Amino acid sequence: MSSKKYKNVYLDDYFTIVGPLEKESHLKKYNLSMDDYYYKEKTFEQAEVKMQSDVVNNLKKNNSLNDSDIDLLVGGDLTNQIAVSSYNAKNYNIPFLGVYSACATFPEELILASNFVDCSGFKKVITVVSSHNLTAEKQFRYPVEYGAPRPHTSTFTTTGAIATLVGKRESKIKIESSTIGVAIDMDISDANHMGAVMAPAAASTLMRHLTDLKRDASYYDLILTGDLGCVGGKIFQDYLEKNYNVQLKNYMDAGCELFLDSQETYAGGSGPACLPLVLFCKILTTKKYKKILIIGTGALHSTTFVNQKMSIPAIAHAVSLEVE
Repeated sequence: MSSKKYKNVYLDDYFTIVGPLEKESHLKKYNLSMDDYYYKEKTFEQAEVKMQSDVVNNLKKNNSLNDSDIDLLVGGDLTNQIAVSSYNAKNYNIPFLGVYSACATFPEELILASNFVDCSGFKKVITVVSSHNLTAEKQFRYPVEYGAPRPHTSTFTTTGAIATLVGKRESKIKIESSTIGVAIDMDISDANHMGAVMAPAAASTLMRHLTDLKRDASYYDLILTGDLGCVGGKIFQDYLEKNYNVQLKNYMDAGCELFLDSQETYAGGSGPACLPLVLFCKILTTKKYKKILIIGTGALHSTTFVNQKMSIPAIAHAVSLEVE
């Protein structure tokens, strides 16, 4: 069984930073914002390292934590060899795990943190995840300055960073259960159609979660996928109905919920920061949803394999949250 229920694991606190476009979007309550993509650094990559550092340092400060109080730091991002997370981790004397599931990195981090807290006696684990539009676009597609045309199916990489504190201290957000997804390849090689690549993986993980825990989709007030986008979200719903006879009435995609229509972000937002920013800075601010299933979706491709005409595998990981 790829799902696990937790006894007393909580998301104690979080800290967020949003990019210059994101602060003008649907996001309401964030902690810090950037005026430009350089963030007072010389390069975009160095800016993203600073983004991670700022959210971790502020999370530690707000909770009066020293490095010695933290059992584990789990970090991830989109850069090659998750370099941003590694360069941030060297600033701390904290055991570090670097992880990568593309845009599904955030729930993967929560799953690892929750398992360590639930099973190994760890008391406090910090997770940090980030994405930066101008570092990711030039790595996976083209530099933005190049001005390459984009189809309507493409998504816009979100700029932002999020740090969370996971532990046993009771809080308003309980991490109730999780499901680890399997890699699925539907023989699609279009790097500008990530929604179609990832939708079957999201459906597979959702059905694994519901089957393992003997639940119906209606158990949740909200099922929130990470960044299928407005096109991929429809594919996801159609795929569920056709292959599993499941119709979702409680569904949103974070990529569709982030940007304004006037911001012209194609099919919506994407990137590892997309899901947590929408969750923390929009969904939770409404106080409408008590049982939330987040499903992070990631395309596990590289430019090397795409240029070799290889298809793109996808992954999806799910975490169930109970909110007071």
